[in-house]
Amino acid sequence: MPGLRLRAGFDRSGNFPQAGVMANSFGHLFRITTFGESHGGGVGVVVDGCPPRLALTEADIQPELDRRRPGQSAITTPRKEADRVRILSGTFEGQTLGTPVCLLVGNEDARPEAYSEMAVKYRPSHADYTYVAKYGIRNWQGGGRASARETIGRVAAGAIARKILRARFGVEILAYVSQVQNLIAEIDHETVTAEAVEANIVRCPDPVAAAAMIALIERRRGEGDSVGGIVTGVARGVPAGWGEPVFDRLEADLGKGMLSLPASRGFEFGSGFAGIQLTGREHNDPFRMVDGRVRTTSNRSGGIQGGISNGETIYFRVPFKPVATVMHEQDTVDVEGRETTLKGRGRHDPCVLPRAVPMVEAMTALVLVDHALRQHAQCG
Repeated sequence: MPGLRLRAGFDRSGNFPQAGVMANSFGHLFRITTFGESHGGGVGVVVDGCPPRLALTEADIQPELDRRRPGQSAITTPRKEADRVRILSGTFEGQTLGTPVCLLVGNEDARPEAYSEMAVKYRPSHADYTYVAKYGIRNWQGGGRASARETIGRVAAGAIARKILRARFGVEILAYVSQVQNLIAEIDHETVTAEAVEANIVRCPDPVAAAAMIALIERRRGEGDSVGGIVTGVARGVPAGWGEPVFDRLEADLGKGMLSLPASRGFEFGSGFAGIQLTGREHNDPFRMVDGRVRTTSNRSGGIQGGISNGETIYFRVPFKPVATVMHEQDTVDVEGRETTLKGRGRHDPCVLPRAVPMVEAMTALVLVDHALRQHAQCG
């Protein structure tokens, strides 16, 4: 396998044809750059474009990280991390300065020795081989940048974005687990509450479905296996007019944000793929006037038309695959291209969905606050 020995960025003659783009940043006016690896010194984020004079302390951010952190329940990875956030820059006397806000979370319970075999073998369906194919080097300790631990920076930045959206625009964001494998919850996205989402460890606001989901996840974990499902995201109170035509459509940016999350496998908003079963007349959302406002009598558009919000509730679904690390022997190859086998080790979630909920909420907030600022800059 000669391709394994190529140094990333160089052609076969050893020349460096052109510089690559390091895509570790997201957003335009509200721009974040995440940094760190899962078993390095820590992970974090730099937020550029946060408006000044926003009241902000670690206490505004920590609750969201607590919802994302490992070891929080019997159906998540047992890795013990407090994930305590520190604000290193960008605030003074409890308010933002308008300068870059740097947030840092240290790694405390890293166990790189659990990954020693992965130093010479590629884990099936992980990013081990593809990182070597791209860069010619990888951090094999826990997955490095490909680990879900990278999302700490997104969730921390998302907490800031959420505070801006709630305080200045009255926007409410929440997400919940709506399906685990073939178990589907019955939930009304218009009325579901954050309290109902947090009422159980799987973060499904349907208590009957939640109990079955938890039992299924525990059974798969006992079998040394994993399971996937769907997280539904909701944004209420988004005013009409956010989003851009053509390339920066609101749903396109939401889709990019969701598809950038580890283990995500798709994105659909509004009626989604099921909408193809309807006729145009059945699918259209008729307009009406309510209290002097333009509203729709249905919401199959998912709150977005022509790439721009229409004032209705935005809702979408994100499927997440089963966790790739399973405690069974699987076929693979080593770094020399020799066929071998590998059995999963280390501490892993049997299902990413409960911890993916705050990640989906964070990416939703980051997309919406960026478009809110763009709308204000363009239209006042």
